[in-house]
Amino acid sequence: MDKDSLANYSQARAGAHLTKWKHSTWSAQRQGPLNGRKDGNSVTTARTKRGADSQLQKLPLEILIKILSYLDAAALFRISHVNKLFCRLANDNALWSMMYIFEFKQWKSTCIVEPLQMRLQDRASGYWKRLFFEAVVQRDTNKLKKNLRYIDRYTGLPSRTEQLLRNLHVAWELMVSDESGDEFTLELIRSEFCGTSVCLSWSGGGRLPSYQHISTLQLHGVSKMTHGCSHLKNPGGRSLMSKVDMQALTQSAQVIGRDRLVELKLLQPGILIGTWKDQRTVAFIMFTLHFHRLVERSVQGSSFCPRMAPVVRPASDDIDPEYGLHGYQLHIVLHDTVCELMSESFYQLSCPRSQIRDGLIQLTAISGAGSHIPLSGRLTLPWRCEALQGSAENCCIMSLTLLDEFRNPFWCVTSPVSVELEKTQSGSFDYDGERFPIHHVEKDGQVEMTLAWAKEQKQFVIVSLIVCVSVSKVNKHFSRDY
Repeated sequence: MDKDSLANYSQARAGAHLTKWKHSTWSAQRQGPLNGRKDGNSVTTARTKRGADSQLQKLPLEILIKILSYLDAAALFRISHVNKLFCRLANDNALWSMMYIFEFKQWKSTCIVEPLQMRLQDRASGYWKRLFFEAVVQRDTNKLKKNLRYIDRYTGLPSRTEQLLRNLHVAWELMVSDESGDEFTLELIRSEFCGTSVCLSWSGGGRLPSYQHISTLQLHGVSKMTHGCSHLKNPGGRSLMSKVDMQALTQSAQVIGRDRLVELKLLQPGILIGTWKDQRTVAFIMFTLHFHRLVERSVQGSSFCPRMAPVVRPASDDIDPEYGLHGYQLHIVLHDTVCELMSESFYQLSCPRSQIRDGLIQLTAISGAGSHIPLSGRLTLPWRCEALQGSAENCCIMSLTLLDEFRNPFWCVTSPVSVELEKTQSGSFDYDGERFPIHHVEKDGQVEMTLAWAKEQKQFVIVSLIVCVSVSKVNKHFSRDY
């Protein structure tokens, strides 16, 4: 059905609604001025609004509906917020039913057959509008699942994550609240994709409260492809991804790096705040996000609640006495906010049951000569705010993906990490240079990595890498009791 047919049909339907709309319009014209202040500016504003409304109300309803019938879904959605008259007209079932047919005539699905058999007058106003957007969500979800089914054989993650996020025009907004309840919404100033993660940075431009007075941080994903219109930013399209209580984290924040201008404070894994050294004000806020379910979390959550990820657990196995302790695959990336320093995969990692210690399962990826991995650059973490930029030494970003024996993501980590000189140097490695340990701890596990400085090659080399996973996480995932 083309647009002319849609317009003719809508015009015919307008006659059926004409009596109802005229009565509503006549009632609106009889209403007096809006209650409120009686000063000159308020009276002038009220008269101007009533004058504009009266001009619109003078147009025949058939003409108004015919005009609206030429709008697309995004424009029709926006115009419904202009005033009460257009809200009623833009929710007309005749308009949205024809919009439904026109939009989904090429989408062959059984979900269309039943709605088209329903009589329009049997449905309340706005029914077909809701049905239209539900169908849009279902169609987009199906497309999303289709694009996410292509899995990278090294990482075990969807290979089109970055491409999908760019195609959906996904942006990330950060809402900062202070102790008094004031909120500041920050626009993203920098996003860098690298390996299996994305690094996001915001700067307040002097509007942010001091570091000690920040109350909460809320990260939202916003897709600007809402309702088929790339420039429409609908508040309903905001997806809450993370809500952080700053009051509980401020005192325990770890300083992982600094330069002559800023000090980098790690609030929790994946969240970094840069503060000016000579003040307590915030220079920038940085989030590092892992690719695991990043697309779904960025676009499919609500404004108030993050998307709940489906629980994927392997089938139980009563035959294997060490089920859940072997067959792991590890992919790890070290990078700064711009360049990749190393990327490596390790296969068939295991931990015998007899070697479980302190509630941790140790998976050794690098140990001993012959398996050392060199880094391709120096360990720095570049930063940038609105006016200045710099680079902190001896820190970088680590992105880790641990797959179970069925090649499903089991533990995914992306976070800035710090590198410190080892105080007690041992001679157990093949390099005479200084050694720098990296120790990352979370509730689900920890990562222990040792770097050695190769003097001849003038580069860092990873000489030890052990990933420790909590026994409780393994027991819950594999339904075991280790």
